[in-house]
Amino acid sequence: MVAELIMEASNILRKRVNDDTSIPHSGNMSQASAQSSNQAYFRSQEYYIHHESFKLFVGSWNVGGIRPPDNLNLDKLLNTEDTMADIYVLGFQEIVPLNAGNILATENSDVSVKWNSFIKAALNKRTPAEDTLQKTEIGESQRIYPLKTQSSTKSNATDYKCIISKQMVGIYITIWARTELHQYISNLGVSCVGCGILGRLGNKGSVSIRFCLHETSFCFVCSHLASGGKEGDERHRNADAAHILARTLFLPEPLQHLPRKILDHDRVIWLGDLNYRIHLPEDTTRSLVKNKEWSLLLENDQNSDDYYGSGQKIKVKRMRAPAWCDRIIWFGKGLKQIQYNRVESRLSDHRPVYARFTAYVEVSKLPGMQNSAMSS
Repeated sequence: MVAELIMEASNILRKRVNDDTSIPHSGNMSQASAQSSNQAYFRSQEYYIHHESFKLFVGSWNVGGIRPPDNLNLDKLLNTEDTMADIYVLGFQEIVPLNAGNILATENSDVSVKWNSFIKAALNKRTPAEDTLQKTEIGESQRIYPLKTQSSTKSNATDYKCIISKQMVGIYITIWARTELHQYISNLGVSCVGCGILGRLGNKGSVSIRFCLHETSFCFVCSHLASGGKEGDERHRNADAAHILARTLFLPEPLQHLPRKILDHDRVIWLGDLNYRIHLPEDTTRSLVKNKEWSLLLENDQNSDDYYGSGQKIKVKRMRAPAWCDRIIWFGKGLKQIQYNRVESRLSDHRPVYARFTAYVEVSKLPGMQNSAMSS
């Protein structure tokens, strides 16, 4: 009953809030529910919804099936020398080679744990350590790390812990948050869509994760779309994107009116190896890059406004035209991109890309309640 009342109050508040102001107002419960003492309590209280800003880091990297070396340092990728973010979202593609054996086995915990150990070391400046994993069922098997509140941990305010990770063949997404934020993160969910062989296998496709931070829902889509640089190959990428939008579905939760489709969330970020190319001959493309003719390159980018929604030792040296295959795009109000860059790593034939955002989040509270930990 209490959960229903809280959700009802939250829905009323959400409808009344302005985008950029703090608004006090009283709950307005129906006559039918006036008998409940809990409802009387909520009706007598004055609620506030206001916006708080959080720093969000999103990175993507196609690592070409190369296992991370033991001396790998992710400081540059995570840009840890700059201002630290509140939440880190890292998406990888091809964390395992896309051979027949790996395609049929959707997860490889050994590889994913190793990647997480390096992320943990970079964020917390500690020696990498193998983390034990727990599995839970949220629609399908997923790798999830339990949330811990401030009262259950002695970590200091700069500690980061993984809240959820999920792998589908070579696609891997892992999300880390400041320890003091964990108590405000809820409704974690995951949805995988395979778009590869037979239109279903996971060598291509997406892994999407959603959660709520306070009263605002986030959805992160880590994807690897169809490859190929021939005429018409972009249609396969468009089809993959359409399938991901249509088939991604988060399971409903009891007494919760949560978004189930990607674009129904308040804040959406799509990251990954989208494989869109520049529709020009290779020599022309390289010449334009050399001369920094970015506008002409963008005019011939396959990722147009109509878009809806290797091993470590290369056996044959392939000359590919430069392209913006790896991208981070977003949808929804309340996101402000403050940085977009790439990292000059030579681990694979792809360069990591990352973006920093300021994310504005709706926070509801009663008078006298303390604010949550907020970025300065």
